[in-house]
Amino acid sequence: MLSIFDIFKIGIGPSSSHTVGPMRIGVRFLHDARAAGALDDATRVTISLHGSLALTGIGHGTDKASILGLLGFEPDTTDPDEADAAFARVKETKHLPLAGGPGVAFDYATDIDFRGDIIPTIHPNEMVLRLFNAAGEECFAQTYYSVGGGFIATEKQLTVKTDDDMIAKPRIGEFEFSSAKELLAHCRDQNMQLHEIILANEDTVRPRAETDAALDKIWSAMNDCVERGLVTSGELPGGLEVKRRAPSLFKKLQEAPLANEREQLFDWLNVYAMAVNEENAAGGRVVTAPTNGAAGIIPSVVKHYCDDGDGREGRIRTFLATAAGVGMLYKQRASISGAEMGCQGEVGVACSMAAAGLAAVWGATPAQVERAAEIAMEHNLGLTCDPVKGLVQIPCIERNAIGAVKAVNAARLSMRSAENPKVSLDQVIETMRQTGLDMSRKYKETSEGGLAVNVVEC
Repeated sequence: MLSIFDIFKIGIGPSSSHTVGPMRIGVRFLHDARAAGALDDATRVTISLHGSLALTGIGHGTDKASILGLLGFEPDTTDPDEADAAFARVKETKHLPLAGGPGVAFDYATDIDFRGDIIPTIHPNEMVLRLFNAAGEECFAQTYYSVGGGFIATEKQLTVKTDDDMIAKPRIGEFEFSSAKELLAHCRDQNMQLHEIILANEDTVRPRAETDAALDKIWSAMNDCVERGLVTSGELPGGLEVKRRAPSLFKKLQEAPLANEREQLFDWLNVYAMAVNEENAAGGRVVTAPTNGAAGIIPSVVKHYCDDGDGREGRIRTFLATAAGVGMLYKQRASISGAEMGCQGEVGVACSMAAAGLAAVWGATPAQVERAAEIAMEHNLGLTCDPVKGLVQIPCIERNAIGAVKAVNAARLSMRSAENPKVSLDQVIETMRQTGLDMSRKYKETSEGGLAVNVVEC
């Protein structure tokens, strides 16, 4: 299974699958090449991007991320300004100093190849890295996949069959689960809340104090992103000339009277979510929740409902642990990759996670928490991923705002619904998986359908 900190990872924007994943692949490639004894002889490196990584790679920063990984940059410690400068140096000098290895030739114009015509058969986000020696001979090559949420895998890892290739059994914890049904059974048998089961599993790999500190660090990174987004104005990069709206909306909210609290609820959720996703679109530091493209939903809901008053740390930890537990189910039983599932696998999953987390903070029973997650996803089924110009801006930024509002409503509905719901979380996750498989490829992060082709770029 997964840890909470597999679901929530600190990285940089604008995409977990197209930025964080390729950066991690670059680092992994150097490790594999060194283990194979091929690094010392290398004089040149090439990058070939296939499928969605090629079709939306420029807009998602995949080219820069791949090079940064080869330079040794790690997503969780990368300073965006330092990264931009390092990327510019490689392009200008045509020289790439491999982390822990030799400096090699690298011409951005010829050594990174965007092969959108290659449709991968294993996973839509395919990346091939090659090393060449002084004689021009290939001395090492490896194929990798960025499978969503910053997770990566080799070709071998994705092609070796397991007993059940849809569900992975847990790696950590005394309470194994591979379905919501099993997770709820643990809650019932142990008389524990869902977040308590998740935290008990984490206790098997580190002391609780360390887990609490790590959760606090995750929230601090999320909150810092919100705060930066609320005060940083200007135009987002990429050529669409999209202006940041969060600062002006935030200013209006601060100056507005609290007469219409019901309407302002939407405004506060909107502004927090948009602040995060505008930062993400600009390549800032964000937390995958569970992806970068959907990174604004959970921080928005936590910020509005949990981040003040006595006991705030406990509420935030409960929220994040619960949300992560739901995210694990989606990752195990389906996918959180927009290139596989469409945006239902990103914004839909984030909305489901946020609904569960908020319900838990409100004192919901485990069954009501499961119901909140189910309701939220049920009304995101079929959501397509069609970013205009391959940028994580339109419709992604507003979509996070809508997702935050929807998550709150799902949590409210779950606590006022019938005791015997007709649809389970396991059923809706399987429906999402099947819908993703049936969805046309052009609606799965390729910018070849939907808004991406019907919105005229000016």
